Amino acid sequence: MKKLITILALIFISTSGLFAQDGELLDTENGPDPGDVPVDGGISLLLAAGVAYGASRWKKAKENE
Repeated sequence: MKKLITILALIFISTSGLFAQDGELLDTENGPDPGDVPVDGGISLLLAAGVAYGASRWKKAKENE
């Protein structure tokens, strides 16, 4: 179980450097389109927290069986 959580955490942390938009999509004359929203590392942290919470709930459920 610890290996699984470690692997999942490494996957989520390693993907936090990815970008939502390609640099070619930006309009250098007028600036970026106001509708574009950057995706940052916060989503990865929320996913990791959700996985950790789910794993702890799953462990408790197995112990209660």
